[in-house]
Order: sequence, then structure tokens, then C-alpha cells
Amino acid sequence: MKTLLEIDDLATILHTGSLPVRAVDGLSLNILQGETFALLGESGCGKSMTALSVMRLLPDVGEIAAGQIRMHGVDLLQLPEAAMRKVRGKQIGMIFQEPMLSLNPVLTIAEQIGEVLEQHLNLAPAAMQARIQELLEQVGIPDAQRRMHEYPFQFSGGMKQRVMIAMALAGEPELLIADEPTTALDVTIQAQVLDLMRHIQQHTSMAILLITHDLGVVAEMAQRVAVMYAGEIVELAPRSAFFQQPAHPYSQQLFASLPGKHKRDQALTVMNGVVPSLSQQFSGCRFADRCNQVMAICREAVPQWHQLDDAHQVRCHLYQSGVNHALSVTSVSSPEVTLHTETNRTEQVLLQVADLKVHFPVHKGLFKRVVGHIKAVDGVSFQIAAGKTLALVGESGCGKTTIGKSILQLIQPTAGSVRFKGQELTGLKRSQLKPVRSQFQIIFQDPYSSLNPRMRIKEILQEGMSALKVGAVSPPANAGGLQDNSSELEIDSLLQRVGLPAEVKWRYPHEFSGGQRQRIAIARALAVNPKLLICDEPTSALDVSVQAQILNLLKTLQNNLGLAFLFITHNIAVVEYLADEVAVMYLGRIVERGLIDEVMGSPRHPYTQALLSSVPRIAADTDRQFVPLKGDLPSPAAPPAGCHFHPRCAQAMAVCRERYPSASSFSATHSTHCFLYSPEQIS
Repeated sequence: MKTLLEIDDLATILHTGSLPVRAVDGLSLNILQGETFALLGESGCGKSMTALSVMRLLPDVGEIAAGQIRMHGVDLLQLPEAAMRKVRGKQIGMIFQEPMLSLNPVLTIAEQIGEVLEQHLNLAPAAMQARIQELLEQVGIPDAQRRMHEYPFQFSGGMKQRVMIAMALAGEPELLIADEPTTALDVTIQAQVLDLMRHIQQHTSMAILLITHDLGVVAEMAQRVAVMYAGEIVELAPRSAFFQQPAHPYSQQLFASLPGKHKRDQALTVMNGVVPSLSQQFSGCRFADRCNQVMAICREAVPQWHQLDDAHQVRCHLYQSGVNHALSVTSVSSPEVTLHTETNRTEQVLLQVADLKVHFPVHKGLFKRVVGHIKAVDGVSFQIAAGKTLALVGESGCGKTTIGKSILQLIQPTAGSVRFKGQELTGLKRSQLKPVRSQFQIIFQDPYSSLNPRMRIKEILQEGMSALKVGAVSPPANAGGLQDNSSELEIDSLLQRVGLPAEVKWRYPHEFSGGQRQRIAIARALAVNPKLLICDEPTSALDVSVQAQILNLLKTLQNNLGLAFLFITHNIAVVEYLADEVAVMYLGRIVERGLIDEVMGSPRHPYTQALLSSVPRIAADTDRQFVPLKGDLPSPAAPPAGCHFHPRCAQAMAVCRERYPSASSFSATHSTHCFLYSPEQIS
């Protein structure tokens, strides 16, 4: 195939402080026509800055200091800005990571796509409207003729991402840069978006530069893979060679950090430290401080490229002459570290939720009359035993987070029962609820938003302890005062328990990495000695290496302290690694629940089957059959009659449209709500 884009020795610098940050430092790659090229790595490695450099959309502090970026042999860096505007959108399109921040909230979808068409194609008004409708239909927007005149806030997350794809494709580009296009999406929507990109690529021979940290997405989409670390590429390989035998120690440790069912009794491999500051001058290998195979030469000399075969290259001293190549292969698998579990622990029921409902009123008109209700949670029942983990999975908007908040009584339930250690929590006054507040805590999805930026870590940990009068914590001292020694020791012990040194208690949240902030959020939850932790997507925004740290920490805490977890997530690999039981939610109701092996090994509900089939897999699975889902999640303000899933179900029957199915049990622990297994189907 012919080369479409060539990048030679690209250097991008950010002038953000006293020292320049070399965000991209000597990067070279080429992308062929019609291929999908994946750029893989952790946050902070320079992937997005590479894409912005290609588009010449760097922030004001950014500067391309050296290198060439050639499209069809023309150096884009030498073009005047007027000529570059014709390249953007026409030759190169880009899908940004966060669609809501990329779409103009005060313009309709048609107006925003029309701007692209007006810039690059000379169309009459009628032809432009027809082309906009055609683009939206091409990316799977239902009722495109009507919805093209709506605003971004009227679209779901998956639909906004489709609009971004339509806008990127409007100019019929030869290269599409997709920067984490599915990070914020559910697995079902992710599968639809990836399938759409593949379909368009097949029909237009468009090349794709896919920027991601999701190895599963890379395995399904890419033909070639480049691994980026600290501003430079460290490994370049065809997809099959990369997944069969990753060569660079960084690539190997990324694979070993991935959770999964086969690692349930093992600790995940954790990379020490973080991506180094790119404002420093490197004298050796940039990965040396985190590498489990580091040698003396790694700190002294910059590694050069080594050719493993015709298309597989690696930048590592392990492959130079005189070094045993076998060393680099031995660490691909996870270390055989067994997590200690207490098999004698009594399975005392800690939390019982029965027929829980949370309905939010919908107000309309001048007098704000109630005209309906959003049934966020509509009759949910489950229980969690001490020391066990129940995973709650489902698409965004199905009510998972609302369940967690209503258990904590942060949202008042409309009906139903929440009993903790036999005590009914619903209906309790604040004064009655306060004595038991310390028994259950929540870890939020975004630790930075949930930590007070104006408080030191010590004050954040003390706040809950003082409010709930837990531990040996005295009232907060004045700015120059000191707390008693027992309080200091307790805070130091908390930080050490989550793997942080005691001296970090004097820092502020902004001085930590994402993984460290999540550890602080966990320490705050543990400060009041809870028995139940509600974990709301605690690893969804983290790289796989940081995710491994948090999952190891949660498992260790559960084994040592006997904690129970309600783990809310859409990451199926995390569920397989961490959970004992799983409950699958759809539109406010649990449609299937059971032990982890029962649900993952033999899913019964059509929605569960579709959910699991949508998960990208690294290993080739010949038995896997993708089950596509039609449309989007219906509004909880107007759920479909009968079985809520029937409008999207390929196996829907007449009875599914008439009434909601009762529970069908396959074992003492495995049940589902589906007429496919109900005796009512026979009658």
C-alpha cells in the first residue's frame, strides 16, 4: 500500500514553566492508505500532543521545534495557515476525546456539520441539507431529518460521539485521527462506534490513526501498533506480532497489568512510579526507573532501534548483541503472587435491598406541575454478605449510581427497603442516620472532583473522622496548631495502608497523579472504619497500570479488613477479576444476577449476552459471536411497556410487549427476568 502520512523526527515543546516540556521528542512513523495504525500508551506519554501536532492545533504554549509531517509528500509544517485550513477536515479529520467539549452548545447539529461542508465543498443549500442528513444516517442516527435540527444537549453520549464522527467524515478525509474515541462510552455503544468506523473505512479506503490506552480496542481495530512512552515510540509492530510476543518491557508490563478471570487469585503486575517529567534531560532509557529488567547500561546510554523481524522493531538494550534476548520474554506473564483469602469467614448478610425505587418528578409549565416521573431505579432487590463483592453492571443511565447513592441515603428512596446489619435506613432522620454513617462509605469515579482542592490531605482525612467522631481525632486545630499524636499516627497509618508515604499528608490534591488521588479517596473512605464500600467506577478514568494498583489495593483491603464492596462499573474484565457476584441492570431494573462464573460463563438474558459479546477481547476467540443492539437506551421517563428491553431485543415475542417477565431461576444463585425461560411462554 502507498504511504499516506509520514512523520520524521517530530519534536513538540510546551512552554508551561521555567523549563520546556518535550511532549513529543524525536517521533517518527508512517501510515499507509486504508490501514488502522494504533498509538498506544499511558496518559502523559504524548499521544494526543502528536495528533494535535499533525493537525497544527497546538495550544498557545505549544511549539513544533523540529521535524517534518508530510501528507502525500507535502510538508504540512511549511504550509501557511490559510492552506492548512483546507487540509483540516478535507484531507485529515479528527475525532476528539470528549464530544461534549468539542461540539458548540449553541448551534444545532446541522449548523455545525454545515460549517465543515461550507468550508470544503461547494454545495447548494438543498444539497447541503441532504448531505447532512445522509452523513447522520451513515453514522446510525435515527430519524436524522428531525434530529439534525436539535442541539448537542439533546443527544446521549454515544449519539454525540456519532455526530463527531459524522462531522469528521463530512469533508471525506483520507486520514481520520481518532483520539480515545470510545473511552467515555459503554461497551455496547463502543462496539457500535468501532463497527461503524470499520464499515466506513472499508467503503472509503480511509486510513485511521487510533489513539488509545485500551489494548482490547487495539486488538480489534489495528493493523499496526506503536507503543509510546515519555514522548517517544519504544516499540513498533504488526498487530499479530505485538499481541503474540510484546518485546519492550513496558509493553510486557502493560499486558501483565490487565485484570481478568484467570488472575483472580493473583496480584496484578504493577509498574512502579509514573511517567517521568518530560522537562528533564534524559541520559539513558526513559523507562529505566520503572523497568523490572533494568541493567546498568540502561541508565548510561540511550537505547537504539533493534529489528526483530521485517516489521517488528523495539528500542531496548535487551536486544543488542551480547544480551540474552530470552530475558525480555520471561516477564510477559503475571507474577505468581497469590492473594491470601480467609476461607473461614462467615457469610453474614451485611446489606439487604428490597424492591428499591427512586423516582424523580418531572415538572412542567409555569406552576411546575408534576407531569410524570423519571424511574431511575424501579424495584431493585439484592443482598451483599460481609467480605464479598457484588458488581453492578449496565449501560450509562440505567440507574447504577442512583442505587449507590440511595443506599447511602444521599438520595431519598421513593419506596422499598434498605437494611444494613438488620437496621432499616430509609426514613431515618439525619440525627438517627449519623451514628451509622461510618459503616458505609463511597468512592467516587473522579477523585479530583471529590477532593477539596483547598484542603491538605491531612485535613481531608480528618474531616470525616471529626464529623463522625471516629478514632482518636480531636477537633480541627487552627492554622498554626497541631493535632495530638494519636491523630497523627492514625492518619499516617491510613496513608501507609493505601500505599502512600506519611509525608504526603501536607500536600494538596493537585500535587498527585490520578492513581494517587484515587488512593487518597480510598483512604478517606477507610478513615471511619466502614464495613461496606460503594465503588462508583473507581478505575474507569485510569490507565491499566494505575488500575492494577487500585484493584490490588481493594483486594488486599477486603482480605485484611473483611470489607464488602458494591462495585459499580462497565468494565467486564474488572468484574471478572474482582467480583464474587454480578447483577446486570437495564433501565432501572436488574435483569440477571448470579455468581460470577454463572453469569459470565452462561449468560441467559439477551441483554447480558449482547453486553458480554460487545467487550473487546485481546485473545482471539473463535466462539465469540457479536450480538448487536438496536438503538439506544430508552428514556427512564417513558420506559417501554412490558419487558423494557423488547424494543432492542432480537428474540422479542408478543408477550414481551404486554407485561414484565417474572424471575426464572437456573440455580439457587442464578436468575433472570426473561420470557424465554418463563413458564408463561408455554401457556
